Amino acid sequence: MQYQCAKCNNTYQISPLRYKCECGGALNLVSDPRVLPNARVPAAMSLWRYREALPIGKETEIITLGEGMTPLVPLDTNAPEHFVKLDYLCPTGSYKDRGASVLLTHLKSLGVETVVEDSSGNAGAAIAAYSARAGIRCTIYCPASTSKGKLRQISAYGAELKLVAGNRAATTEAVKLAAETTCYASHNWHPFFLEGTKTLAYEITEQLGWRAPTHVLCPVGFGSIYLGLSIGFRELQTQGIIEDVPRLLGVQPDVCCPIYNADVENVTSISRMKQTGETLAEGITAELPIRGDNILEALHFSNGAFTTVNDAEIEEGMELLAVKGIYVEPTSAVVVKAYQKFQETGIIQEGDMTVSILTGIGLKAS
Repeated sequence: MQYQCAKCNNTYQISPLRYKCECGGALNLVSDPRVLPNARVPAAMSLWRYREALPIGKETEIITLGEGMTPLVPLDTNAPEHFVKLDYLCPTGSYKDRGASVLLTHLKSLGVETVVEDSSGNAGAAIAAYSARAGIRCTIYCPASTSKGKLRQISAYGAELKLVAGNRAATTEAVKLAAETTCYASHNWHPFFLEGTKTLAYEITEQLGWRAPTHVLCPVGFGSIYLGLSIGFRELQTQGIIEDVPRLLGVQPDVCCPIYNADVENVTSISRMKQTGETLAEGITAELPIRGDNILEALHFSNGAFTTVNDAEIEEGMELLAVKGIYVEPTSAVVVKAYQKFQETGIIQEGDMTVSILTGIGLKAS
């Protein structure tokens, strides 16, 4: 098992301080093919029921809070072809617990004692919580504009909190100095985080009776859900469990949508898009996603598509979900209007089975 650069293909041995290539590219995890776990028999009611598909040794201590195996329910009982995956019900209130559990399990096995991370909130809470569970010291860098609820949650887990003036990109720059000498438990850079988010694909497939939906729709900033879904569904296809990888549909805020722009322009490389204004969807503002080119490759492989939403549409989405008994943060609610837009453009057609990922609980935005 080793790291391989997604840009230049250079390889590296796995080590606590290595989080990117010398060329600046993101690292992918390369390991021997793994046999799909037989989850048809009683197993752990968490993402660790798929342990055999994860790059974690059999004797390794698992750092877990019971994350995963979240409900998959129809959004409307009168329209059973549209399911929502309630991943905001993970222990810290967001899907990022998936990546944090696998990543901190891996880092603990390497003997890591201290980590740093930068986050707009949810990833910081997840890394802080699982670091606490693992007995690892943790410092989280956050934009000063991060909602107070998220900041309180991070501090409650005992992490040191450092607030950074400016946008999300400024926070990433601020953490780089610390990352030179401290393990960088980055949900954007670290490939082991994606090994956690890929379990969404396994769960969805199992919950649908070991069949894939037509589409999976999710919010996209730096792309940890989108890429995890791509990895997981491709593994399922390789194992012969599913015939086709679902079309992966993404949505971004209209003020910061570099993946959408690249899709519209039909290019194979991402260009920076300077954020043009504020957005309620603070969790998915990425001017230049680290793994942007990987996201485009996953988009093209699945014959997927992207769209954008504005703040008024996000608020409408929150209201539509709330009357269905679902309370999510704005970043999650982007999928509601996106689903409608994909219907209007004919990408989602009548009878298509679609799963929308709801990523973060509404209490975080309060």
